[in-house]
Amino acid sequence: MQWMKNMKENNVVWHNSTVTRQRREAQNGHNSIILWFTGLSGAGKSTLAHAVEEELHSMGCKTFVFDGDNVRHGLNSDLGFSKEDRSENIRRIGEMCRLFIEAGVIALTAFISPFQKDRDIVRNMVKDGDFIEIYCDCSIETCEKRDVKGAYAKARKGDIPEFTGISSPYEKPENPELIINTGDTSLAESVGKVIEYLKDKIY
Repeated sequence: MQWMKNMKENNVVWHNSTVTRQRREAQNGHNSIILWFTGLSGAGKSTLAHAVEEELHSMGCKTFVFDGDNVRHGLNSDLGFSKEDRSENIRRIGEMCRLFIEAGVIALTAFISPFQKDRDIVRNMVKDGDFIEIYCDCSIETCEKRDVKGAYAKARKGDIPEFTGISSPYEKPENPELIINTGDTSLAESVGKVIEYLKDKIY
């Protein structure tokens, strides 16, 4: 409604904190960024994101992992799995990550996030260099073998509609900062690649 739009425009004002992101980063001893892990279900996104967090935590970094299933238990529990709801799911996570990096935290996410447009929306929420897209490249055959939930089998039977990789597309990242072959690369080596990237870029 127009009156609601006008009310928001006239009464909602951004308040700038005196404690800035730069001061928080200086206190933490590292830059804050978004590490966005994307890939098919079963590609190892959550496993890798949590393993990277463990390594960063051991180095004294302030971190937090946004995991797909966990977020849908609370913040996004009202969303389904239609294309529109999936896009809104990613938008909300992007906004949360943006707040976390303002807090000086390294935000890690583990979401299929199948559509390039949605990932680009999050990238454009923050300044250049703040969004690190990490494509967990893994064949669908390997992902199906790892599927302890049996979701792929259900999707092939038609029991799960709009399932990414089966009845709904996955759009591979066009220009990710990092590609990790999670089908053939060990977890330790994959973690090492991420940490090496961050050190090279002086994060």
